[in-house]
Amino acid sequence: MPRQPLTVRDAVPGDATDLVRLWLEAGYPVEPPKCESPELAQIIAEIAADPDQRIVVGVHESRVVAALHMRRSMIGPLSREDAVHTSYLAVLPECRRHGYARALLEAAVSWAEAKDTPRITAITTSSSRDTNRFLARLGLGTIATVRVAPTAGLRMRLSPAPRGGRSRAVGRILAERRRHPAKPA
Repeated sequence: MPRQPLTVRDAVPGDATDLVRLWLEAGYPVEPPKCESPELAQIIAEIAADPDQRIVVGVHESRVVAALHMRRSMIGPLSREDAVHTSYLAVLPECRRHGYARALLEAAVSWAEAKDTPRITAITTSSSRDTNRFLARLGLGTIATVRVAPTAGLRMRLSPAPRGGRSRAVGRILAERRRHPAKPA
């Protein structure tokens, strides 16, 4: 099948619902019940106003079929070198293998060149074998693994509650009392 024409443009607030649908289908962490459409539209507007962020969408036959988020920032904490960090690259399953992901990454490269940014990174879901293979074929190597956890859940695992519902101090006091029982008065 020949490649289909695709229009690549910046996302607008009206794309919110399409972006959620696209990213959910691709397996990205998007929580639509917590974000109502006006809130999502506001987030997209804020990203559009930020000179160091962009969301680009691929539109085919008046429908958003692909998307990519870009953020420009330092490549590491001790480096003055910037990079364009790409994430949330997604193409609807029925529209894959038509060059749409490549077109979005070309937009990222053009933006990096315009911002005089020497590197591009790509963050993707680890379960997306096709996406990871596609990025590897383009020359992007693996340098890190990104893991995510809820803050409260990680806090519980880092400092678990004492067993039996007692604090350690109370446990020590009770142990001391057992070792040295009080003398009857």
